[in-house]
Amino acid sequence: MWSFFSRDPSKDFNYEIGEPVPGLGDKSIWKLHRAKKKGTEEEVSVFMFDIKNSSETQLDVARSSVKRLKTLRHPSILTYLDSLETDKMIFMATEFVIPLQTRLEKLSQVETKERQLAEQQRDLYLAWGIFQITRALSFLNNDGNLRHNNVCMWSVFVNSAGEWKLGGVEYVAGTDDGIGLPIKILPALDKYDPPEKADPGRQRLITKCSTDMWGLGCLIWEVFNGPLPVQSSLQKIEKVPNQLNGVYCELVGANPGSRPNPADIITRCRKTNGYFKNDLVDTLLFLEEIQIKDKGEKNKFFAALTPLLDNFPKDVCVNKILPHLINAFVYGDAGSSILAPMFKLGGLLEEAEYQKQIVPCVVKLFASNDRATRVRLLQQLELFIGHLQASTVNDQIFPQIAHGFMDTNPTIREQTVKSIIHLAPKLNYNNLNVEVLRHFARLQARDEQAGIRTNTTVCLGKIAQHLHPQIRQRVLVSAFLRAMRDTFPPTRQAGILALAATQQYFLLSEVANRILPALCPLALDPDKSVRDALFRTVKGFLGKLEKVSEDPTLRESMEADVHTSTPSLSNAAATWAGWAVTAVTAKFYRSQSDTAKSSVVHSHSKMLSKPGSLEQPSSSSISTTTSSVTSMTSLEQEQEFSRGSVSDYDETWDTENWGDMDTLAAQSSTDQPRSPGPGTPGASGTSLSTRSNDGWDTEEWGSLDEAPELNSPEVAEAWGASDFPPADDLPRSASMYNWGESNKEKDDLSIGSNKGLMEAKSPGSRSGGSTGGGSGSGGGGWEDTEWEPMEPGAQAQASRHDEARRRREEKKLQRQKELELRRASRTSSGPMKLGAKKM
Repeated sequence: MWSFFSRDPSKDFNYEIGEPVPGLGDKSIWKLHRAKKKGTEEEVSVFMFDIKNSSETQLDVARSSVKRLKTLRHPSILTYLDSLETDKMIFMATEFVIPLQTRLEKLSQVETKERQLAEQQRDLYLAWGIFQITRALSFLNNDGNLRHNNVCMWSVFVNSAGEWKLGGVEYVAGTDDGIGLPIKILPALDKYDPPEKADPGRQRLITKCSTDMWGLGCLIWEVFNGPLPVQSSLQKIEKVPNQLNGVYCELVGANPGSRPNPADIITRCRKTNGYFKNDLVDTLLFLEEIQIKDKGEKNKFFAALTPLLDNFPKDVCVNKILPHLINAFVYGDAGSSILAPMFKLGGLLEEAEYQKQIVPCVVKLFASNDRATRVRLLQQLELFIGHLQASTVNDQIFPQIAHGFMDTNPTIREQTVKSIIHLAPKLNYNNLNVEVLRHFARLQARDEQAGIRTNTTVCLGKIAQHLHPQIRQRVLVSAFLRAMRDTFPPTRQAGILALAATQQYFLLSEVANRILPALCPLALDPDKSVRDALFRTVKGFLGKLEKVSEDPTLRESMEADVHTSTPSLSNAAATWAGWAVTAVTAKFYRSQSDTAKSSVVHSHSKMLSKPGSLEQPSSSSISTTTSSVTSMTSLEQEQEFSRGSVSDYDETWDTENWGDMDTLAAQSSTDQPRSPGPGTPGASGTSLSTRSNDGWDTEEWGSLDEAPELNSPEVAEAWGASDFPPADDLPRSASMYNWGESNKEKDDLSIGSNKGLMEAKSPGSRSGGSTGGGSGSGGGGWEDTEWEPMEPGAQAQASRHDEARRRREEKKLQRQKELELRRASRTSSGPMKLGAKKM
């Protein structure tokens, strides 16, 4: 029982008191300590007063301070939380704060290289702090009819958000309690007393705010000069900003009746070119009143906020601005314009805080059907993708992003393609090697926007390192060769550069038998930029082959990355193509900057249709190849999907580009090369059929509709062979790759095939390829018939080729008619919603 009466009552206090905070010294009767709330670990501050070692007068002042702070509630006044009085101590818990003097010392301790930015931030921040104290005094004097009577540096504290809070309320008194000034019990505070305290003749001129305005003048001097040594130092105004000189001189004037009211100071300094009129003060005041702003004002504010954040102090951005932005997003109608500043500030958070505050907002945003929000999310993806877990990306974000591949708006499709650059490292096998490549194949072959076709090729080259080796072998060459047949010169150039940039993933046999024969016809390309890229690439590939010819032991090292998931940085074969990697990277990222510029500068000059620059390909158009094909203005105005353009989502597209998985599975029991019949749909789009004479137009990407096990027979059949042949089995017939509609037609073409070599290895091959005596050595891969005058067998081949071309033209016309019928039926049935899948 005696233990119950003798226990320490302070243990009932709901806060765990930590180490003391220096800074107050002999300027306050309180000792400041750090503390944490029990249970929640929330950081707070506790002011402690030692009763046993203090006088009765000081005890009365401390009790009065606690009672007064309980009743004062204002954004710029120290926030009271709890208090406890024992026979030994008085505890008063408040929000976490530090003394103003401590904060000002930290502001002055910056590195030389950051001094200019720090000084700019300091000027804005000090204006915001002085504004807050002036606002608190206006509340006390005008609204509360109270005098603070203790305004100085030691009565001001700063919280974790960088906000200045007025404390030190030990001497607060009502304006109706008389005109006498209180006697301060600490001698160190006497220098802050106004001059009329010692002059009874002037005390009759005291107003309700004159005493506190004198204290505000002392505070302003200390902010720019440090602690006030003696009262006479107030005459030195060299460091006080010019914008404040007039107000400061009025505040420290000897006549108390001439000192201005704090409300008048705010009005004067908030005018144009006033001290309180700056970006930081304007921003924070707008955020405090954001709930009463209309949507137009919010959009305008958020659009202009992002570039200003660099000039704001970090703690103000993270703990003051960011919470306002998140609340505006969750509970308001801020719209997509809030994304850019929110993601920029999110980069300042610790990882745990980012996962807690930003990631839930990101997941919610990707589920939005608003196109402007979707575009801005994709444009800002690189700012937050590093903070997202792979499971979150694959399960919650990628399914939403994938809808953008089939959107009717070109900007959505373009930004979706670009986003894969950042998503690829986090995507699982099925999403990356099946879903992404399935959409890429359709966009590269059939998209009406040349810039999107170009960026698809560039993106595929950039994500090649993340693809599975078997998928990579199967897809890359065919995709890049398809790009080289495009009618748009920059797309052809992108295909050439992508081949060079990914050269370490190709077997030398494939380089000699497939890549180089496909590159050579472009030596006569009408666009010089294409020819320049071609010659550099051909020289690089020939250099590899020449080195291996001189030293066959180098072959293994040059093909080291073909079957690996993580390319070796020390691969000697990768050095020669560095220029291509740089060129591809520069082209792709130029698109992003152009998009950002066009959305602001040219927002009224672009339409949803193809830009004029895409209609007239030339060497000068390469720099704008991948620029955005629409403006942000058109996106924000397009709230419905009832546009005249036809949706890219076509229920029959997969039967035209990628082949049939069922057909491949049915053929998996045989070892013969697959040769689809004449009825197999072609893969080349309408824009590619004009270049069908080069012998490569029938190659396609293959089927990626399913993701079976890698070692299963179905995969081996669907992707061709599971592995490229060893050196002694080379070269392989082009028909074994089975990329498209008619491998028989490819075999009929003399250029681009190695039929003679295949017949040397396979006596049962078609007799049509035996002319010209190509069945002998086969070392060069080129048959005599390719260079000799045409013999009767070759003439038969030419006639078969003409017949095949005629059939392709007929199929092309038939597909166009079917497309027009689908457009007509779709128009009559109404527009589709974003993300909807037509059954």
